[in-house]
Amino acid sequence: MKRIHLLPNVITAFGLSCGLFVIFKMNMTGIGEANQQVLIATAGILLLAALADLLDGAVARAMKAESVFGGIFDSLADAITFGVAPSIIVLKSLSIEPGTELSFLMTTGAMVYSVCGVLRLARFNTMGHLAKMNQDPIDTQSKNFTGLPIPAAAAAVVSMNLLLVSDEFKSLFSISEQTRAIILFCTLFVIGYFMISRWKFPSLKTLHIRVASFKIVFLTVISAVLIFYGFLHHFALVFFIMSWIYPIVAGVLSVIRLISGKKSKTLEDFEPAPDDLEE
Repeated sequence: MKRIHLLPNVITAFGLSCGLFVIFKMNMTGIGEANQQVLIATAGILLLAALADLLDGAVARAMKAESVFGGIFDSLADAITFGVAPSIIVLKSLSIEPGTELSFLMTTGAMVYSVCGVLRLARFNTMGHLAKMNQDPIDTQSKNFTGLPIPAAAAAVVSMNLLLVSDEFKSLFSISEQTRAIILFCTLFVIGYFMISRWKFPSLKTLHIRVASFKIVFLTVISAVLIFYGFLHHFALVFFIMSWIYPIVAGVLSVIRLISGKKSKTLEDFEPAPDDLEE
């Protein structure tokens, strides 16, 4: 029996614990009682879970401790933390009377998002298994993701929900509870579609940033300071911008690829994947 390394799985368990804590915390919160402070706290906990999700794989690769158990455990943890928790956050943050058409609509949107998240993880694991069977190079498999990764999807949904109840948004716009529910339903539906779509999304693992001079280091430090300042004083707005940049940019690149045609080499990496996984 192959040895199961402890450290990567401990990190995965930490991320899973963050997701479970958010779910249990929101279940103890009354419908519509999730104010801005509660939503900021839950968003911060999910960010910790996303960091743990990024670290467990990196640690496993560094230790050469990748295993079947770790892959399955990571997918199950992601399904709960990033597939179920965001839907519960959205449903609990709305003051909707049960049994109404609007409550049915939001329940449908939450179910669509969660099911699409599980399907996204299942497809990711299947493609990884096929890649190992075909002995494809790891770099070609991890260069781009097929479909929006579930942590990015969770960030997009949670940030949209938080923005709509934030003081920054309310100072500029005044919308009804029904309008907010419809916006969130559309968000859940669209993000769910992106997760199971054939569109390509770049993998952060392939980003190789070369520091050519101290000016780049200086600009990086300034950017980090501005981002940290924004998170401290305008968390909802900055979190929303940072969460939606990734899917929007990837979507624009995929659209440009479709317009340019398959004969063009422009953005060839963003050619939508075929419908049949075995292809």
